[in-house]
Amino acid sequence: MTTDTSSLTQLGRPSAGFENPEAASLEKVPNPHPDTNYVARFVVPEFTSLCPVTGQPDFAHLVVDYCPDQWLVESKSFKLFTQAFRNHGAFHEDCTIYVGKRLVETLAPRWLRIAGYWYPRGGIPIDVFWQSAPVPEGLWVPDTGVAPYRGRG
Repeated sequence: MTTDTSSLTQLGRPSAGFENPEAASLEKVPNPHPDTNYVARFVVPEFTSLCPVTGQPDFAHLVVDYCPDQWLVESKSFKLFTQAFRNHGAFHEDCTIYVGKRLVETLAPRWLRIAGYWYPRGGIPIDVFWQSAPVPEGLWVPDTGVAPYRGRG
């Protein structure tokens, strides 16, 4: 099966990135199996943003699982989108939920969940979880694979 990628603006082309997440473009491609419930997973083990108060860097391990309907997220655009947070000041909860909601807005998946495992600052790790809807009946959803904090690595 061949997928038409002519409408994509980032794949296969040099991309400079974006100054902030709002400016970042998330692109989508047709789901070749819209008749099937399945989980697609994106893992961002080196997600970074800035503390909106101190400007110090924050680090997280994000896991995004979704059950696509008509669209899949194009992976290069997703990578550039997550990189746009590097110089963006926002709290952990805001970053995590913003990523999830932008994906839902772009893809209109049957279901999506995001888990944000933030590394500790001041001795306290913050983990943020959100899902867009109940899990579709019969959908196998794997564990996120990230252990509760005990010195994450």
